[in-house]
Amino acid sequence: MRNLSDTIARLATLKAAYGQGKLRSPRDRLKDMNTTGSNPGALRARTFIPENLVSGAPLVVVLHGCTQSAAAYDDGSGWSVLAERYGFALLFPEQQRANNPNLCFNWFVPGDAKRDAGEALSIRQMIETMGKRYGLDRSRIFIVGLSAGGAMSSVMLASYPDIFAGGAIIAGLPYGSATTMPEAFDRMRGHGGPSETELQKLVRSASPYQGKWPTISVWHGTADSIVDASNMETIIRQWAGLHGVQATDYVCESEERYLRKVWHGADGRVLIESYAIHGMGHGTPLATGGPDGYGKAGPYMLESGISSTLQIATFWGLVDAAHRRRDDTADTPSEDYVHTGEILMPGALADANETDRSNRRQHGSADAQPVGIQKIIEDALRAAGLMK
Repeated sequence: MRNLSDTIARLATLKAAYGQGKLRSPRDRLKDMNTTGSNPGALRARTFIPENLVSGAPLVVVLHGCTQSAAAYDDGSGWSVLAERYGFALLFPEQQRANNPNLCFNWFVPGDAKRDAGEALSIRQMIETMGKRYGLDRSRIFIVGLSAGGAMSSVMLASYPDIFAGGAIIAGLPYGSATTMPEAFDRMRGHGGPSETELQKLVRSASPYQGKWPTISVWHGTADSIVDASNMETIIRQWAGLHGVQATDYVCESEERYLRKVWHGADGRVLIESYAIHGMGHGTPLATGGPDGYGKAGPYMLESGISSTLQIATFWGLVDAAHRRRDDTADTPSEDYVHTGEILMPGALADANETDRSNRRQHGSADAQPVGIQKIIEDALRAAGLMK
């Protein structure tokens, strides 16, 4: 196991990878929702419901990355604009600092990353509340997330495959690849991890489900220095066997900006797709310009000439590809932003002591003082100037 000094050194390296830049206040189009259920993960529920939403509409669950809020991720990705245009509901579970100081979903913490427990159960309860309140189509529920949110999307797809028709993982990691902070750092760097067979067993054992598995869309920048792009291939290998296809048996679609791979089932249906965005770093791929542009460029919301938001919704059948306007000409950022020094790190500061974190949740205070190993890490980060 890696020692504390090594963990802090890795945090410092990631912090130094980005320069300082200006932050902007996001437009907040989301509303708070009271969730029925115990909410054991102590997450906040935020939603976007288009006017005149019809009964039987689909639902998309969107998970932000570390250091982000739900509103910031929506503003950057453009999901609420797309939902308004095409008539589906959005749920944005939002992390709280009492659970994770860096606002990361705790994708590798065993108590949060399994069926019917912790943050995973909180998200499931939010979905149930949404379904009942708005009469949504239970056969058309989807989930997408970035980085830590992408890794948490892997958790939800594995833990609740009976709930989701499809999922999308952007710059994320496979389910079950790490259960401790040192392991999480190693997997982020593309080092170690379970074998292909073990990865598939992890998903099969995560729930009692025996039906068809959700379709999967995987996105990653080839120049990602935060979560190594090899994680995209690992995610594909995890799900390929479950879908009964070979990871090496795909159809390629090569463009100047990206390489898309597609895996088909025996009936010709697309089961898995992947997008490797050439030269892109860590973030969500955007096409913000043109008549079909969505979102705003900013920290970890990267102008790439292709809208992952639009393409993922099309992959799920929420947008009719034959009638939507093309975004191929959308290659000009709507505004000029630079990266900030904040790290979009999947759960890097998650509390290793679940008892301590549970105590903070019970007291319900985002300002509760950290204890144990969490306090040691935070004190060291403050001394190093990496945390306020």
